[in-house]
Amino acid sequence: MTDSESEITADLVHDLLREQHPDLAGLAIREVAGGWDNQQWRLGDELAVRMPRTERAPDLQRKECRWLPVLAPHLPLPVPNPVRIGEPSARFPKPWTIMTWVPGEPLDFTSISRSDHAADTLAGFLTALHVEAPADAPISSDRGAHPKKYTDGFDHFFEAVALDGIADAVRAVWDDAVAAPEWEDPPVWVHGDLHPANVVVSDGTLSGVIDFGDMCAGDPAWDLAAAWVVLPAGGAARFFDVYARADEATIRRARGLAALKSLFLMLMGQNGDLGLPGGKPTWGPAGRAALDRVLHMGSTCTPASRPGNGGEVQALGGVPVGGRLQERG
Repeated sequence: MTDSESEITADLVHDLLREQHPDLAGLAIREVAGGWDNQQWRLGDELAVRMPRTERAPDLQRKECRWLPVLAPHLPLPVPNPVRIGEPSARFPKPWTIMTWVPGEPLDFTSISRSDHAADTLAGFLTALHVEAPADAPISSDRGAHPKKYTDGFDHFFEAVALDGIADAVRAVWDDAVAAPEWEDPPVWVHGDLHPANVVVSDGTLSGVIDFGDMCAGDPAWDLAAAWVVLPAGGAARFFDVYARADEATIRRARGLAALKSLFLMLMGQNGDLGLPGGKPTWGPAGRAALDRVLHMGSTCTPASRPGNGGEVQALGGVPVGGRLQERG
């Protein structure tokens, strides 16, 4: 967090709108709870103002403004789209954006009751998103590559949270992901941060995906981890059936990444319970539930006869092994 966080108020947002986008200044402003890199304010019923509050946030917003208009028309779920750009000024020294609002309740505040529908919806969304990325697509230094490059991060989360009785099983899932073959096809577009705070739910199923600040070109396993991190118990099997493009190695990497993301959620929840900066109390239970789903998937899977990374996966007992966070802001 930065010192600017405490300076972002409804009055400031209204003044910036009046100065730079006066045609929108008459719309009602309501603060949205949560957010990590950005503080968000509803603007009327259909828009949102996103004010950066971390050092990296302006670059993430620029990335979204560059690429979401390219991707959004091809995606089957609503995603935020940039509407206006706010320029740095004496009142606020960073660029800011006005985006479309994606209706729904973040999953960390609600639950999915229509599991099959949600699995089908997520699979359809990721099938549409996971196309070959162009040469100038962004590359991330902290996600998108093989799990073996993130062992230090896993070890940090692993040591920071209580894993009574399951530590060995969690470590085994991660070690298996690290040992899995790499993604050998061209990098595809990945959201990069799919977890319960970054998807929204309506009528018991997924209804939108938010927070594309970490999107990049890379290994689709980073998103496929959502089969465990986002979907309810039992949803992963149907998800991989419908997605039908993940081979055994990709599922192994995804399952390990799901474990990593679960540990991160648990740590943020732990920090929230302790009142520490950046802590998110609702993330802890979501992370532990996701980790339980990861561990209860079994230990082996058998890919179908399709060759290469595009192979469909069938699992022993009908459950595939392997696995993919919009926080509002």
